[in-house]
Amino acid sequence: MGYLQGLREAGRASLYRMDCELPALSRPLYECVLTGVRPVDSGVVHNDVTRLSTEESIFHLARKAGATTAAAAYHWISELYNRSPYDAVRDRFTDDESLPIQHGVFYHADSYPDDHLFIDGEILRRRHDPDFLLIHPMNTDDAGHRHGLESSQYRNAARRADNFLSAHLPTWIEQGYQVLVTSDHGMNKDHTHRGVLPEERQVPLFIFGKHFSHDPGAAPRQLELCGVIAELLGVSHEKIWNKKLLAA
Repeated sequence: MGYLQGLREAGRASLYRMDCELPALSRPLYECVLTGVRPVDSGVVHNDVTRLSTEESIFHLARKAGATTAAAAYHWISELYNRSPYDAVRDRFTDDESLPIQHGVFYHADSYPDDHLFIDGEILRRRHDPDFLLIHPMNTDDAGHRHGLESSQYRNAARRADNFLSAHLPTWIEQGYQVLVTSDHGMNKDHTHRGVLPEERQVPLFIFGKHFSHDPGAAPRQLELCGVIAELLGVSHEKIWNKKLLAA
């Protein structure tokens, strides 16, 4: 991801390496990132757990504080925090002030183009000026499942995501957003993930914005991201968070 790495080399971003929680599966780790709760504690321990979350997510915390929320994301995010099971006709385009995710564009095909998804997110940002916006592309994971860790298709999917980010990040930063770019999990040579291999567990965390400390010794954990975002939003919470990650 040469653009993101270029910003890091220029001193405008920081990069950390984290180990994802276990099992290294998507729905459990969406829940982990967005609630700060381990999969073995949340009960969302595999991808077929189709129900609303029983935990308090960053969307819930933001709404309790009167903040605006939005997401351009895979439909499992809608199932975890808005309505379950997902009904594409009802839920694909969501505008409902009563829901934890008030404004949403949700998709249900893993191959939904990332460039479309980033545009969906930017449309939500411009229309609703959300305090918290989740943008969740799927094509890198999809390429990994189809072609494996060591494939050109997997690497090029990540490069394309980097290119799409380069079209939007400058505006987001100029508009005052604090931006976190990370992943739920990695990928292995068998075209899958759920184990403990480093290539399955190690994920990046890029951060951009003046409210981060950019402390190279911060050592963030995946469990701490929900609390860090709650601190950035200034909302009351009881989540664990990494004090070294934010500016004093």
